[in-house]
Amino acid sequence: MKSFPKKLHSDLNEVLKILPFENNKVKLCDGTIHQVDNLIHENELNLILDNESLIIPYRLYFDEPNPDLEKTLTDKQKDILHCIYLRHHNGHLREKRLSLLSQNSEKWTTPFIIQLIGEYVYELLPIIDKKVNETTLDFYAEFRDENPKYWQQTESRMISYWNEYYRYKFPKLKEYLGFEIVNRIKKRTHNNV
Repeated sequence: MKSFPKKLHSDLNEVLKILPFENNKVKLCDGTIHQVDNLIHENELNLILDNESLIIPYRLYFDEPNPDLEKTLTDKQKDILHCIYLRHHNGHLREKRLSLLSQNSEKWTTPFIIQLIGEYVYELLPIIDKKVNETTLDFYAEFRDENPKYWQQTESRMISYWNEYYRYKFPKLKEYLGFEIVNRIKKRTHNNV
């Protein structure tokens, strides 16, 4: 997987060993089971992190790993696993994995979290709000500057989803949590200079 920086590849390989790629029968949110030909969607996000190209799948469809196998992972490997599942088709699973991601997130988690800001699941935003904090804000500002077109698309999607699904609850865009998070990142300069 080119979704993670090269420095994480040995940890990533350990994570990949426990993923259930052999099972292409996927349980959907409504409980029905469907056979999926491709467990990794062909659409990809091409991003830059610290001058390194990353290719992150838009959606994943494989089930979660066996919990006993997951317990054998190191904390860093668990965070890699959680980031992988932030691309899962099931919004509840994305929410669960985002909550499990360690509070001391490293910079390499940034692209996975930013993608969620531009998605339609509001329940992710309060969790993201806690993760985009004074300790991590420079990571997000640097990522924004390395990926200006992607950042603009993310911001536009966030506004579109607010307009379509959440405007009735938050009549003013500035009251919408996604907008507050985006503004916090937009206002930040590197190292708060």
